[in-house]
Amino acid sequence: MSRIAVVGTGYVGLTTGACLSSLGHDVVCIDVDAEKVELLRGGEIPIYEEGLRELVVDGLRLGTLRFTTELDSVRDREFVYLCVPTPQSSDGSADLSFVERAAADLGPLVADDAVIINKSTVPVGSTGVVECAMGRDHAHVVSNPEFLREGTAVADFLNPDRVVIGAVEPDVAIRVAALYTALAAPVIVTDPASAELIKYASNAFLATKISFVNAVAAVSEAVGADMKDVVLGIGYDHRIGKEFLRPGPGWGGSCFPKDTKALIRIAADAGYQFSLLEGVVAVNEQQFDRVVDKVAGMLGGDVAGRVIAAWGLTFKARTDDRRDSPAIEIIQRLVRAGARVQAYDPAVPVGLELLEGVEVVGDSYAACSGADVVVVLTEWDEFRWLDFDKVAGELNELRIVDARNLLDRNSLVSRSFEYSGIGRS
Repeated sequence: MSRIAVVGTGYVGLTTGACLSSLGHDVVCIDVDAEKVELLRGGEIPIYEEGLRELVVDGLRLGTLRFTTELDSVRDREFVYLCVPTPQSSDGSADLSFVERAAADLGPLVADDAVIINKSTVPVGSTGVVECAMGRDHAHVVSNPEFLREGTAVADFLNPDRVVIGAVEPDVAIRVAALYTALAAPVIVTDPASAELIKYASNAFLATKISFVNAVAAVSEAVGADMKDVVLGIGYDHRIGKEFLRPGPGWGGSCFPKDTKALIRIAADAGYQFSLLEGVVAVNEQQFDRVVDKVAGMLGGDVAGRVIAAWGLTFKARTDDRRDSPAIEIIQRLVRAGARVQAYDPAVPVGLELLEGVEVVGDSYAACSGADVVVVLTEWDEFRWLDFDKVAGELNELRIVDARNLLDRNSLVSRSFEYSGIGRS
């Protein structure tokens, strides 16, 4: 059993602490938000993440997990994980102010042989920034990037594709690798710069796959192909794989937008114009407009004064996170064009004041009441199994834009719905 401190209890920090506790380590999670700490001490979690609450409750019961606002708790810890925010600056670079502040506060407190593990997504060279900010003659600072998907973060942590450790000192890397011996995953030990770049490059490549398949979907519609079959044919190629080849309204969330822009900035600072990745971002922006155009096309080319039912607000299913959500971006563009939107999402509270012109209602049917068209923006499974005869009874006109290709097109067409998907004519 290792003694671990986790600084920060956001998506990454809370998942990291709870999962390490479940592996048998002694974990203390530290956060400056006293209200959140009290909530966590009571076994309640402030985010929507499958399986996470159960791990927190088990850790509290077994005494392997505790929560505090006291940074002094790091004094007896062998490992200290930094899981603080790295928001995007106005120039696209990552803002390291939270990381530097946390490192400066930790400097006088951690033991000489403690290992500081940077779990936050940070630019190349950030291990050096942390070491410098700590204000010590020497500190063991390691990069250990996370590869967690919101909605499946617990499963991703406990069943990872790989564990990446970037360290200057081989013996320190071995110590960190030992924390993950219970996980059946390859461990990649490299230098800190390579570990940091692996994180950005991974997210940028996944974003590239999504933008690519959305661009192919546009071609598919133009030539009369069925994107569902095109994707099937592409995905069976083992060199490509089927993951992240699902066309949709565009990519978003807390990672892809800021990580792609940060990598473009990192490349520019190093003297390289990353034109390919700039194109990936541009295609994503075009995809938002393509969905808006599909909705307008069903309404004669203009959404002004029309009522639109929006199914989904979060950036993907199985999370309550709306940060950089394609759904929100598309809804904003519809509202700016003069539409009124009635929105429903199972993870978003009724009555939430999202923006002017948008009403968040209590279920999918209420969203359809008096609406001229439905647009599916998040891939929640419950939308598949609705009573579409009841949906039809609520709508002014039987029109659906399925931006996730989630619904059964043939079933809807048989009910006289006008249907438009992504890449499907």
